[in-house]
Amino acid sequence: MVSRPRRDRLGQLAEALERADVRGRGGACFPTATKLRAVAAQRGTPTIIVNAAEGEPLSQKDRYLLMGRADTVLDGALAAANALNADEIVIAVDQGFSAEAAAIGRAVRARPDLSRRGLRTTVQAVPSGYVTGQETALIAALAGGEPKPTQTPPYPFESGRRGRPTLVSNTETYSHIGRVARGTYDGTRLVTVSGAVEQPGLIEITPDTTMAGVLQSAGGITESVQAVLFGGYGGAWTTVADATALTLEERVLREHGLTLGAGIVFLLASSSCPVAEVARVAKWMAAESAGQCGPCVHGLGAIAGALEQLTLHGDGFRTCVQIRKWSEMVKQRGACAHPDGVARFVTTALTVFAAEFDDHAQHGGCGRCDDSTALPTPHRRRSTAGSDARRSGTPLLEIGSKAASR
Repeated sequence: MVSRPRRDRLGQLAEALERADVRGRGGACFPTATKLRAVAAQRGTPTIIVNAAEGEPLSQKDRYLLMGRADTVLDGALAAANALNADEIVIAVDQGFSAEAAAIGRAVRARPDLSRRGLRTTVQAVPSGYVTGQETALIAALAGGEPKPTQTPPYPFESGRRGRPTLVSNTETYSHIGRVARGTYDGTRLVTVSGAVEQPGLIEITPDTTMAGVLQSAGGITESVQAVLFGGYGGAWTTVADATALTLEERVLREHGLTLGAGIVFLLASSSCPVAEVARVAKWMAAESAGQCGPCVHGLGAIAGALEQLTLHGDGFRTCVQIRKWSEMVKQRGACAHPDGVARFVTTALTVFAAEFDDHAQHGGCGRCDDSTALPTPHRRRSTAGSDARRSGTPLLEIGSKAASR
């Protein structure tokens, strides 16, 4: 039976999160209060996981929060732990973010409330990778395995870390929970703006912020813009005219088939070839898959290969038709949403850049193809499951009860 103190703390926090309409900031935009209650409804002692495995190349917000607003993140994790009577908080950080891991480690050491009796707080590195941030893949990585998504159900809130009910949320989501708990949440969110802007980087927006407001905060554009990408590499393209008419409120964006995802706005300059940019990202995303499901192994590889052919010597209009067909075929068929995101990225590009794709289908690569590297595709040093530290599950930092969660 749930104790009265826990029920009171849980109810108060969940109701406050509902009033503030706090939603997940990792990309799914799921109501946080619903997730909290789902964990609370399960049997067993819960675990709290802060997902700071920021694998989206166009996002900077989680690293910024770990470095500059760590206390709000820890406030949120602790508030969730107290509401759920959890005995473990795990902060999962990309292994490439050594400075960020050190910063959150210092913040944890400075917080005696994170080492209260019965609570264990750890900072743990996880392999770099786009898919690592997927909830079940992250849980597998924290256990010392490869970061591969698992079939659901069971979902993490039912059976996650060590088989326990687990609350997995993004770094920014916990920051919002912390601000709600403190009574300082004002509905803002972080957005990474990049591409053809004078001052690329992070801005903080309110739900009624317009694209004009975003551009003003980013110092204006540096050259003419062909299109706007919302939501990163699992997001969607739209025209400049359509983007300009929108406010960046998630409900409004979704009505137009768009989302900010992890908080991303990218403006593609006219000097770049959109076909080459899309082909290069699709190839990178195919390589970033977990490599365990047919839609990713075969489908994304085929899509990426066909796109690459367009940048080399065309292949006729049938190729564009085939790319769209394959993109539709991979949706909702994998263990996670990775193929769905790639399909959305590619199919919206086929629509927004229809003229450019048609030209490449007829004539092959253009003069801008070779120089189009506006969208980053970072080289990652792949970890193996044989890493001693990951095999043993050794955290980078461990504070609190040694007996907790064991």
